[in-house]
Amino acid sequence: MNRSTLLFALACAAPLAHAAPDLSTVAERSGFQHTGRYAEVEQLCARFQQAYPKAVRCFEFGRTPEGRPMLALAVSRTGALTPAQAKARGLPVLLVQGGIHAGEIDGKDAGFLALRQALDGQAAPGALDKQVLLFVPVFNIDGHERFGQWNRPNQRGPVAMGWRTTAQNYNLNRDYVKADAPEMRAMLALVNAWDPLAYIDLHVTDGAKFQPDVSIQVEPVHGGDAELMRSGVALRDAVMADLKRAGSDPKPFYISFAVNDEPQSGFEDSMAAPRFSTGYFPLRNRFAMLVETHSWKDYPTRVGVTRNTIVALLSQVALHGRAWQAQTRAADLRAAALAGSAVPLSYQTTGRTTMIDFPGYAYTRSQSEVSGGLMTHYDENTPQTWHVPLRDEVVPKLLATAPRGGYLVPAALAERVAARLRVHGVEFKLLAQAPGPIEVETFRADQAKFGALSFEGRQALALEGEWRSERREVARGALFVPIAQPKARLVMALFEPRGADSLLAWGEFNTAFERKEYMEEYVAEDVAREQLAADPALAAAFQQKLASDPAFAASQEARLEFFARRHASWDERFNLYPVMRSAKVL
Repeated sequence: MNRSTLLFALACAAPLAHAAPDLSTVAERSGFQHTGRYAEVEQLCARFQQAYPKAVRCFEFGRTPEGRPMLALAVSRTGALTPAQAKARGLPVLLVQGGIHAGEIDGKDAGFLALRQALDGQAAPGALDKQVLLFVPVFNIDGHERFGQWNRPNQRGPVAMGWRTTAQNYNLNRDYVKADAPEMRAMLALVNAWDPLAYIDLHVTDGAKFQPDVSIQVEPVHGGDAELMRSGVALRDAVMADLKRAGSDPKPFYISFAVNDEPQSGFEDSMAAPRFSTGYFPLRNRFAMLVETHSWKDYPTRVGVTRNTIVALLSQVALHGRAWQAQTRAADLRAAALAGSAVPLSYQTTGRTTMIDFPGYAYTRSQSEVSGGLMTHYDENTPQTWHVPLRDEVVPKLLATAPRGGYLVPAALAERVAARLRVHGVEFKLLAQAPGPIEVETFRADQAKFGALSFEGRQALALEGEWRSERREVARGALFVPIAQPKARLVMALFEPRGADSLLAWGEFNTAFERKEYMEEYVAEDVAREQLAADPALAAAFQQKLASDPAFAASQEARLEFFARRHASWDERFNLYPVMRSAKVL
């Protein structure tokens, strides 16, 4: 019996012998060669509720752009099948989500298998007495129905599968912060309602050929609340230990070469940005786990490993969920007291290197007559241990000091920003009275650089500059976001302009950095001469800049702008980030 068949048998044999036929999947009935269409999810969701009416509730939590119902199953032996019931009983909620990339569909079939086994007492016995499992079989449903045999050319099985992106061509796993996709807004509403202790994101990796079958990455481990990071490590290590006992070889880092297609470059761990699930949920002081089965393992193997991961999670939450809940509540209190503290906005991997033995395969690299580049060929019949570097020390890269009071958004932008905040469940208020001229911090860009290409439907923007104190008028209807709230880290990720996934970075305020008013050259020439004649210090500064800055000296536009910026007609709001920081609670 080969390894794939053995894993499949260990995962499935006993439960399949007792399974009700109408709760099996297309995948099971085909020996895990095929996966079903979304109609099967709709049928199974209803059938599970029918078969276990006291333990399963099937419900719709949104609609896709193509009109398909977004379905979830709430599962518990406690009778708590709504958010209010789960909260009243103080139960930890485990949200398991499949198919965010709908070609990577292991999570759907593994989830239904694990769910049935847990309900039948064949897996994680007693675990559903101590928690609520919230199972979303397919997140990217429209993409799932863009079905084809070659949607994943770097993956073994199933025979046909869905597409990576949504019908609107969004990659949902880049959308957690900006939440442009209707599917993401529905998912975050689900998260706001249930407040899951842990959010599990089930994927299949791309990449080279090697022996390990899965990577398990958990946050907070590298960033987020310092105390909660310890529990993140405990969760990750416990699930990995359970998987090792089941025959897997899990790794705690994303198994992708540091240099593409070069095995000897080794591996590099990192902290994900908030656009990803594992970067986003630590900002809410909750756990996130990224599960990446290896695409070159066959579908029975991958479904078996994913099933084992879900079962391990159910068991771990049953054992430790209450304690982890208490720790997340304590983290919420610490987050609400972050005012004045330095908070990381991004992270980097240091150069510290450890050499590791990694189970790979023999390979050769030769010049390709097709591409002209080096081509790698792996021999999967010849296991080989690679002695390669691993860089896994992750440290803060960019820090910002949390404001003492909070963030202020002008009335003209208040409703647009409020809509974004509602999606994330962030606390805010609209000011009923004008505070008048007040001391605030403003951020004026010394340099603003727009992205050259569209990314996820947005034109990115990066600023250089810093916060400075000044007095500005704040009108009635402005929006105030207090920093003293459990989601303070998320608030900072949204509003700190230099954050990688801030609203500004995603282009939400691009018009503030577009120059709209100009002075004609012949007018600017006269203005320049008037200023030079009136101000000897200015004239000296102009001559100094001409002598020290060749690019400035060679540019007619830059030379005239030197004087235009000092004229009363200059737009003082140009390159001014419209969001302000307040030291006081308004």
